[in-house]
Amino acid sequence: MGRAVSSADFDAFVAGAEAAADVAGAVIRPFFRAGLAAELKGDASPVTIADRSAELAIRAVLGERFPDHGLLGEEFPPVNPGARLRWVLDPIDGTRAFITGRPVFGTLIALLDGDTPVLGVIDQCVTGERWVGVAGRPTVFRGRFGGAAGARPCAALAEAELSCTSPEMFTPADAGPWQALASSCRRTSYGGDCYAYGLLALGQIDVIAESTMKLWDWAALGPVIEGAGGRVTDWRGAALRPDGDGRVLAVGDPRLLAPALALLAG
Repeated sequence: MGRAVSSADFDAFVAGAEAAADVAGAVIRPFFRAGLAAELKGDASPVTIADRSAELAIRAVLGERFPDHGLLGEEFPPVNPGARLRWVLDPIDGTRAFITGRPVFGTLIALLDGDTPVLGVIDQCVTGERWVGVAGRPTVFRGRFGGAAGARPCAALAEAELSCTSPEMFTPADAGPWQALASSCRRTSYGGDCYAYGLLALGQIDVIAESTMKLWDWAALGPVIEGAGGRVTDWRGAALRPDGDGRVLAVGDPRLLAPALALLAG
């Protein structure tokens, strides 16, 4: 697709992404709290038949609707990796939560235009919550609780709720700057994986700082959070890129970005 992506194109992309999320949810739900065994991948992260089956289902939907697009997922080799428009998939972000029966995992589906995420879906198929972000549009949230998407005002780190999936994700070089940020915030909570970013887009969390993130971990998050009024960057304040260092900072109120970056810079 050499031309600019139109609003009608985005409508079709959103419909395809939501259809893929629907199918993934139908695959995942029967496995939830079903005593599923997990294998360890090369990086020691767990993976289950639910992860692999859900990714295959997502690939089938998107591959049928958008045969010229690329597909990059966590569990299987890429398809058409040189395409300008590439779908990036994480069928179960938060497999540790999934295999321990906690409904704070999510399915992540993103669309990249070049290296820039322009569409992101966070789907929690057990609670029935879904966030859809598109570049230039307000984020849409659908769920039983939470109302409309929108980050809350929070002008100072001293009043901010900070979240992180696990302190174990930080390298020794990252642990000190992250602790400086945590010490400057009102409270810190752990766990949540992509679900925490959805909560930030609902105004429940103010800051998330994480590292060692892969492309499929973060690609869907930016459009969701920025469409809710927040910001997502790396720890230097630059846009996230596929060849980046895996450090991610998300804030609900843009006024928190500069002080958070200053602390993360050491």
